[in-house]
Amino acid sequence: MEISIRLFATLKDRAKSDRISVTLPSNPTTVAALLDAVGADYPALASALRTSLVAVNRAFAGPDTPVAATDEVAIFPPVSGGSGQLPHPTYFAVITEPFDIEAIHARLTSPEIGAMVSFTGFVRGRTQRDGLPEETLYLDYEAYESMATEKMAQIAREIWARWPDVQGVALVQRIGRVDVGGHTTFVACAGAHRDVGVFEAAHYGIDRLKEIVPVWKKEVGTERSTWIEGHYRPTVADNG
Repeated sequence: MEISIRLFATLKDRAKSDRISVTLPSNPTTVAALLDAVGADYPALASALRTSLVAVNRAFAGPDTPVAATDEVAIFPPVSGGSGQLPHPTYFAVITEPFDIEAIHARLTSPEIGAMVSFTGFVRGRTQRDGLPEETLYLDYEAYESMATEKMAQIAREIWARWPDVQGVALVQRIGRVDVGGHTTFVACAGAHRDVGVFEAAHYGIDRLKEIVPVWKKEVGTERSTWIEGHYRPTVADNG
């Protein structure tokens, strides 16, 4: 059987393509066998596969996860950082244009809401970290968009499980080129009062977004550019 695979970030650069395919003798197969075939057929990817993540039908997969020819398969590095009906107002978005913070707040506002806490990320011009350009011109974000919005919904469900009095959740991620000073990420949590967990929930939301939402950024400087990868490695236990 032939399996088509989507690639993102550094793997896409290594393969010089955002899609590859491999042929395996059995249907279904496993993620472990799939990765062995990718490493054999695409030597440029082989060394990166040891630390790469695999998603099957937009869920994190382990070595023994079955893979069939009809499945949607993606391989990607750790992020730089399921749906169903949701019980409270939400806004999840992966967008290319600058976002309107007041408009997002309005989506979570209702007569029951008396407090809203939000986090906004920006592009820094100077990072001062080893391995990165000394001066940043802009960031270039990429996302596995369909999986990203599903993981945002998962984060909202995790928030409600921990802080049931939080009533509204918004998570937004910019993609494409974002210049210095531009908004990159946004998380907001709303509730009746400030002491119902909205501060803790917003903090949790941005941390979790950086862990399980498949988004990567390339830091572009005057002389070179570098993909930024995270250290957290999601597993099948991170599927909500």
